[in-house]
Amino acid sequence: MKKNYYELLEVDKKASPEVIEKAYKTLVKKYHPDLQQGELKSNYEEILKHINEAYETLSDATKRAAYDMTLPKDNTYKTSSYNSQEKKTYTYTPPKSENTTVKQNVANQKRYTENINNSNAQNQKNHSENIDRNQYIEYQKRYNEEIQKAVNKAYHDAYIQDLKRRGFKIKYKKTKKDYITIFISIIITIFILFILWQIPFIRNYILNIYYNNPIIYNTFKIISNIFKT
Repeated sequence: MKKNYYELLEVDKKASPEVIEKAYKTLVKKYHPDLQQGELKSNYEEILKHINEAYETLSDATKRAAYDMTLPKDNTYKTSSYNSQEKKTYTYTPPKSENTTVKQNVANQKRYTENINNSNAQNQKNHSENIDRNQYIEYQKRYNEEIQKAVNKAYHDAYIQDLKRRGFKIKYKKTKKDYITIFISIIITIFILFILWQIPFIRNYILNIYYNNPIIYNTFKIISNIFKT
């Protein structure tokens, strides 16, 4: 049976472009494979593939209109939690095989999380007398920041890949840090060339190339004359 794009994105058929975009971003964060391990990673890659396919169609007005014409007229839709104007909610139910795998993976992830939490709790209990409270708070703060950075990076990477898949060219604007790095690189290069020039063997070799190569010699003369004028 053909996939229902509205159900994949958990939105109503009459959802606005803003609601569809918000639902897509939420599902990308939820199912991004970079945040998973083992079997979860490959399964979530397949789920995210379907989500991207649905968003590519529903985010384009022309493609969406053509897709709506293929849907059964008597098909009913329930709104998702993303549409604040409706009271009813809809929960996406994958196909049977996919649903079973996802449930199993969620259960495995839950057990994995519980084991980590239990292990952390036991370690904290064993070493509580030797841990300074301020150090623990600082560690927890850094840990939460790293988790947030990983989530943000995963969403950013998924967004960039989606843009590239659509044919957009990605250009990054240089920051102040980039210009500082370029400037430092130029200074280091000039310093290295200056050091090499102080070595007689290298200086004589360069001068020999300069005087014995007409092209280099004449080019340098032309540049020198331009600056003199």
